[in-house]
Amino acid sequence: MSIARLPLDEQLAALPAVLGGNRTLTAVLDGARGLDLPGWWVAAGAVVQTIWNHVTGRDPEHGIKDYDLVYYDPSDPSWEAEDRAIRAGAEVFGDVPVEIRNEARVHLWYEERFGVPCPPYESAEDAIDSFPATTSALGVRLTPSGRWKVYAPYGVADAFGLVLRPNPRQAPRHVYEAKVARWTEGWPELTALPWP
Repeated sequence: MSIARLPLDEQLAALPAVLGGNRTLTAVLDGARGLDLPGWWVAAGAVVQTIWNHVTGRDPEHGIKDYDLVYYDPSDPSWEAEDRAIRAGAEVFGDVPVEIRNEARVHLWYEERFGVPCPPYESAEDAIDSFPATTSALGVRLTPSGRWKVYAPYGVADAFGLVLRPNPRQAPRHVYEAKVARWTEGWPELTALPWP
């Protein structure tokens, strides 16, 4: 039976083995744990794309362009503070493309980049809730003891079922459609639902 059709607790129980098949992802999780950024998650594309690769029988790292490491530090939303985290990450991750972002400062640049205002996020989870596709609104991390933690506000059935579902909460339509175009090129099995 497809993991997408299992009860949610069984989908979540399957997730560590599926994601653990991507050695780069697990190395990023280990490295992120050592950085100790507040409220951190490895989130979005690399997580959901690892699931798609498992479901479609591809190499676990197929099509993954980078690994998003999000955190939340409202105590210093300056570019300089985020840049320190990025430079510390570069020391840990080396040549692995890891994009580190403080979600507490997204509202400072979002409108200029995407054309719509963004209210300040209250947490990294709040930011994940607003990702352009609910399907990729996934975050994972490892606890100090090595236990997997998963943040999946919309569940994981769409990820395992290869369904792209738009999330109009924050991102404009063109952002979702650009992701759909890129993702369906790499994973033609995906079914992309239209913008509402």
